[in-house]
Amino acid sequence: MISHIDRVVLARLASRIAATVFIFYGLIALVESLDTWRFNYVAEQRGVHMAVVMVAMSAVRWTIKTLPVTVLMGTILGLADLKIRHELTVIKASGLSIWRVLRAPVIVLFAASLVIALGAETASTMINRELAPTPPGQAAQLTPPGEIWLEQSGDGVHYVLMGRGMSQGGSQLVDVTLFHLGPSETPRIEAPEAILDAGYWNFPEAEVRTADGPARIMFNLKVPTRSTAAEISLKLASTEDMTFFELARLLQRGVADPSIRAATAMRLIKLLALPLVLTGSLLIGFAFTAGYSRNTQFGPAVLYGIVLGFIVFIITEMADRGGSTGVLDPFFAAIGPALVAIVIGVTVLLRKEDGWI
Repeated sequence: MISHIDRVVLARLASRIAATVFIFYGLIALVESLDTWRFNYVAEQRGVHMAVVMVAMSAVRWTIKTLPVTVLMGTILGLADLKIRHELTVIKASGLSIWRVLRAPVIVLFAASLVIALGAETASTMINRELAPTPPGQAAQLTPPGEIWLEQSGDGVHYVLMGRGMSQGGSQLVDVTLFHLGPSETPRIEAPEAILDAGYWNFPEAEVRTADGPARIMFNLKVPTRSTAAEISLKLASTEDMTFFELARLLQRGVADPSIRAATAMRLIKLLALPLVLTGSLLIGFAFTAGYSRNTQFGPAVLYGIVLGFIVFIITEMADRGGSTGVLDPFFAAIGPALVAIVIGVTVLLRKEDGWI
């Protein structure tokens, strides 16, 4: 049951965290609006109102990524307000421990984090995917504009596909050139289209070129591949453009490509780990702000807490890169930084709280 003290603490923290998140959201939306290419493209295709929605949803995505820092800053501001009003002094005098005060904020934040990870993130991802196209040539820095490159393997063959167009989520490529990376009777294949079906790339009509002979036409040529249509779609898009539920279904069906599997698992587990990460930020905020003695300087403690929060955020992003590329185990990369933040917060609380333990 929520007591009056819980309601006071929750009201202070929720209002300050919400204000901090809103300020960051406004700044991020301003930066997103400076991308005039995307704004003008969507405005021409869908109207100005949908372009505004696109900017708003792009800002939502980036705001969710900054939540570990904004939650920490909002927590510090909320606790500072409680200290200035001497409400923390009253709470301490009532005999409540810091762990009892923490209970309600942790529960509420954990529940809100799940809603954000599974609800707000899903909605913003779907809208962004529909409205915000990737600018030409920016899908990858090394990929020329208008070209699609896929490294494929299967049944003892290793090759690269290059297409100049696609449809059906990438399962059909247009204006295709295939380059075998090992010994082959057909080192280079050119075709108007290639269709992915049942573990093969099918070329209804293809021109086969060899170094020691003239080009020849072949019909219904098949080249084996381990990739599925879902994997190809993910390779040509990004895990950032897939919702939690789509990622879960993709992993459930199975992903053969190790790099795609690592990126998909990392994105999925990171969303599930968001409540733990934000709980760690909340604990760090309490550890560096609440319950200090009268001789403790308030400013340095707040500064240390903010700096530590940014360090945790940087570690989280670095672990995300490592898990997405397969360098680190995705589960460890997603859960590890969250557990580190929680351990830091709990440790500092145990060491520095005067009379609250």
